[in-house]
Formats: sequence, C-alpha cells, structure tokens
Amino acid sequence: QVTLLESGGGLVQPGDSLRLSCATSGRAFSSYAMGWFRQAPGKERNLVTAINWSGGSTYYADSVKGRFTISRDNAQNTVYLQMNSLKPEDTAVYYCAARYSSSVVVTISEYDHWGQGTQVTVSS
Repeated sequence: QVTLLESGGGLVQPGDSLRLSCATSGRAFSSYAMGWFRQAPGKERNLVTAINWSGGSTYYADSVKGRFTISRDNAQNTVYLQMNSLKPEDTAVYYCAARYSSSVVVTISEYDHWGQGTQVTVSS
C-alpha cells in the first residue's frame, strides 16, 4: 500500500512560482510511476504531468509545457511539481497519484493510489 501526501499549495499572483511536493510512504517508491493531476471547480480531473519510475521519461499537458517541471527523488520517496509563470487558469486542486509501473502512465483510470490534494489559487 502506498500513501501520498501533497503539500506546497497556496495563493499566489499571476507570474509567480510554486513548488508542490508529494511525499509517499510504503515500499518500493522507485517502482511506481507518478502523476500530477488537477481539478478546477465544476470540471473534470485532468493529467498535468507524469514521470516514470526512474525520472528519465516524462509527459506534460500542452497547457503547462515550458512552465511546469516534474521531478522525483527516489531516495526521499518524493515527487515534485515546479510551477513557474503561473496563470489564473492554473487555479485548481492538485493531486498526486501513483501506479505500479516502470513506464509513464497518462491514463487517469490506471492510477490506483491518490493523495488528498492541495489547493493552488492564482489571483491578483
């Protein structure tokens, strides 16, 4: 069993940066593909970015390419989401998720472990 705990959300202004962390507990973190999702009020939960077990392969949604960076520290059992040049449309609850896989996982239904989410609000 893997448990996930996100942190780092908050209220920022447009153009600011924020780094989210997702700390995990449980065995074999390095065997899990990880993803960051977000869900705005009244909208579906969508994949923002994902990373494979080693960190050598990543995926980004078009809306965040060039602004967001996913990374992981397998020694610290943590995955990060660095968000730069934040826009109001980035406002959402951000969730991290895990799937036992060596490959990048881009399908939401394939993730079977979820955190509780952290709110990110971008507003002037």
